[in-house]
Amino acid sequence: MTDSKNPPLTPELYDYLLANNPLSAAQRDLIAVTEERFGSVAGLQTAPEQGPLLAFLVRLTGARRIVEVGTFTGYSTLSMAQALPDDGTLIACDVNEEWTALGRHAWQAAGVGDRIDLRIAPALETLRSLPADPWIDLSFLDADKAGYPSYWQELVPRTRPGGLLVVDNTYFHGGAADPAATGSAAAIRAFNELVLADDRVESVQLNVADGLTLARRSG
Repeated sequence: MTDSKNPPLTPELYDYLLANNPLSAAQRDLIAVTEERFGSVAGLQTAPEQGPLLAFLVRLTGARRIVEVGTFTGYSTLSMAQALPDDGTLIACDVNEEWTALGRHAWQAAGVGDRIDLRIAPALETLRSLPADPWIDLSFLDADKAGYPSYWQELVPRTRPGGLLVVDNTYFHGGAADPAATGSAAAIRAFNELVLADDRVESVQLNVADGLTLARRSG
């Protein structure tokens, strides 16, 4: 095996990365308020550098219909909604009223609240209630890791040919690389194998944040 070309992600290099992926004022404010209000669980928030990437993917694919599974305080939601056209729609699935209330406030303040349809219910219930035909342009999965396979099986057939599925935490802090992994790391390892074997999509796993998988629905 050849040596990795990835340099160590030092604090200085990470600051440089963030400087080259600037955030909107609304994004910066939401990150800060999340850390202030929910410090003990603020790590559930999507990494700052993923916000600009998600927005880029929305614009790149021309997405108009997005589904998000796992919203927390709504940073990823905000990032994607800001990239949607005025008539675009993002269905956000979560079960926590307290966390998503912060998101609602941020979305409204940023002027994109009308693009976001927040549904507070178990995500599987929400996904199974959606039209069964392939209509989703882009989805973002960042929820309970044991649930990933079930969410995947609902999202893939609802994704249009050429549509994109984006999945976060596919390294699970590096634990997914361990054949003896347990718990959520084992769940992610099994999920990664599921994606690789799924002939409905072509996929690539990226060394972004805690591992990010992009999968394109085959046409």
